[in-house]
Amino acid sequence: MSLPSESYLIGLIGDGVTPSLTPAMHEREGAAHGLLYLYRPIDLEVLGLPPESVGELVRAARSLGYNGLNITHPCKQLVIGHLDEVDENAARLGAVNTVVVGADGRTVGHNTDFSGFLTAFRAGLPDAALGRVVQLGAGGAGSAVAYALLTAGVRRLTIVDLDPARAGERAAELAALFPAASVTAGTTPALATLLAEADGVVHCTPVGMAAHPGTPFDTSLLTPRHWVADIVYRPIETQLVREARAIGCRVLDGGRMAVGQAVDAFRIFTGLEPDAERMRAHFLALIEEENGRGALAAGAA
Repeated sequence: MSLPSESYLIGLIGDGVTPSLTPAMHEREGAAHGLLYLYRPIDLEVLGLPPESVGELVRAARSLGYNGLNITHPCKQLVIGHLDEVDENAARLGAVNTVVVGADGRTVGHNTDFSGFLTAFRAGLPDAALGRVVQLGAGGAGSAVAYALLTAGVRRLTIVDLDPARAGERAAELAALFPAASVTAGTTPALATLLAEADGVVHCTPVGMAAHPGTPFDTSLLTPRHWVADIVYRPIETQLVREARAIGCRVLDGGRMAVGQAVDAFRIFTGLEPDAERMRAHFLALIEEENGRGALAAGAA
């Protein structure tokens, strides 16, 4: 029989989460620490449950002895009202993606989307110029990334979204949280001018995913002095990353954030220090296996 400190039961609540690579990353890292670590997806789509059921699922997980939960789309905001406590950064972001269940049953929410990107950014793009940055995408992930960029010290951040109202709302919220920085909304037609003045660009939209191929903007607007960060990781090397690298830009692939949030969540759940590079290597191996299965399926077809 294992001691409570040697075994962990973790879940992932969200819609369509069954294919997630996060459970495998956590379980492998747990094994490396000598833990009995079981991580299972709790898929709303499979269970036929609405997003509003997240509170019921959190309570059930607590009753069943879960040590923690990761929360993803579309429940990151909805879950907040069902927790006993939310840490400062998650509260400021208005989104929780990591919930710890204490020995006393108390639930505490954290946000490792923001911290995962921040860690990835600092490690993958050290000494990146932070004077002017353009971010494309103002959705949930974009909010966490923008918060991380401003925490990292970006002085002027322009957020561009296909929905100008959403970009404006997000910029206003962040400007209030970071009064020392300039946070504004930009428009797609102004991208050429914005990028000409920018030190770096961060991409937070679905463009570049397997189901949404292409680039979010004309990459001829980039020069070697720009740095480029993408949060899309399926594929790990998006067209944006590939073309930016060919131009001579320093790049950060989306896998860095995916691993970073898992690293931070593992630390919060266990109190142990995970090996980030080991988790990154495992993540890349999982992506490679996934690509191999896709190629075999295409060949069979």
